[in-house]
This record gives sequence, structure tokens and C-alpha cells, in this order.
Amino acid sequence: MRYAVFSDVHSNLEAFEAVLEAAHKSHIDQYLFLGDIVGYGANPCECIAHLRKLCPLIVAGNHDWGVVGMTDLDYFNEEARASLVWTKEAIAEADRIFLSQLKLVQESVRFCIVHGTLSHPEEFDYMTDGQRAAKTFYLLEQEVCFVGHSHRPGVFVDDTEKIYYQVPKRLDIVKGRRYIVNDGSIGQPRDGDWRACFCIYDDNASTIEFRRVEYNIHEAQKKILEAGLPRILADRLSIGR
Repeated sequence: MRYAVFSDVHSNLEAFEAVLEAAHKSHIDQYLFLGDIVGYGANPCECIAHLRKLCPLIVAGNHDWGVVGMTDLDYFNEEARASLVWTKEAIAEADRIFLSQLKLVQESVRFCIVHGTLSHPEEFDYMTDGQRAAKTFYLLEQEVCFVGHSHRPGVFVDDTEKIYYQVPKRLDIVKGRRYIVNDGSIGQPRDGDWRACFCIYDDNASTIEFRRVEYNIHEAQKKILEAGLPRILADRLSIGR
């Protein structure tokens, strides 16, 4: 099967629709969503509606839980808190119910998905170093664990002798090794590239390909400002930080 793996849409409708168009052209069989459909951007309702139509395998992100009171708002910085307070008022009751029912971890035979780490997933830690990767590898029973949260694409590899990190455009999965794959972010990349980022995972070919997609960033920024959300949430889209 071919999976589109994506996360951190953050209510950026323009970026999300551009990625969905690219995924449709790539003959995707199933979608894997790694959390944070809401927060930061100005179109939470529309993004949730698109997500639900995909019928993906899905996990909760910290913003998803934050907007329904399942993660304390003190966890978030000032701009994120402001966007979540705004989002609470913008979404419908059906959206709240949907977000509140999302699980933290989902598993299949060859892979699992989580927003942050397998070690205490409810704390939404960032997969930022080898020590945290080692804790997730210790708990990982499958070949691949897909994560989001950091908004930076990259891969931790466990080859049984050591754990190392790389940022490939394409990854060939080698039998006997295990992988923690961060798919990047659709709605707010933070690796210096403003384009929306997602992965295509082909379990038959044993490959993972990172894709970047351009979108109407100016429209997304305009909507953020018109909604009265913090300006930095619009400005940072241009620089991918």
C-alpha cells in the first residue's frame, strides 16, 4: 500500500489543500495523520472537515487536545495560547467531540504513529535527540514509527549497533533496521523551507519519500491577520521558522 503521511496542518487550509491535490496525483491508498490539525491558522473548521473525509489513521496532537481542554493551556507559549482560545470559539461542537476522541498512539503490523514520542505520549515531548529516540526505539515493536510535532523532517535510524540521524529526500527501508520518521509539517514548516512537507510511505517497495509542495502562502497569511491572530503566526510562514 501507499500511504500519505502528514501532520501539523495547523488550520492552514491553503497548504492542506495543495498537499491533498499532490497526494491525489500520487495514487494514495490510505492516509496517516500524526496530529495537530488545529492551532495557529485561521481555517480550523475547514481543515477538520477535509481531514474527516480522508478517513485516516489518526492520532492527537498537543494543539488538538489543547483546544478541547485535554492539555493545559499553560503548556503553550503566548501566541499558541491566543490561537487556541480563538480556535475554541471558531469550531463547532461536532469538531470538539471529534478532537476529544483522538487517541495518542495507533499501530499496525509494520508501523505505528504518534505525535511526539512513544515514551509518555501524553506529555508531547519533541523527538529532538538520540536519547529521546532511544526511549522510543525501546518501546517500538514495528519497523517504523512516524512522528510529527517538531515541524522538521528527518529520520532516526537504529541499525542495532548505533542510533544516528539523517535528513534524506528518499529513504530505503533496510530489513533489520528500525526507523523513527518525522514527516515535517504541512501548515507551519520550521526547517527553513516554507513549502508544505509530507511523506509517501510505500510498504511494498519499502521506501519513504519526502515531498514539498508550494501553496498560496499570502492568502494564508492574510486570513491569519484578518482573524486578529498574532502577526508572528503569519510572518513566520514566509521563512519556514
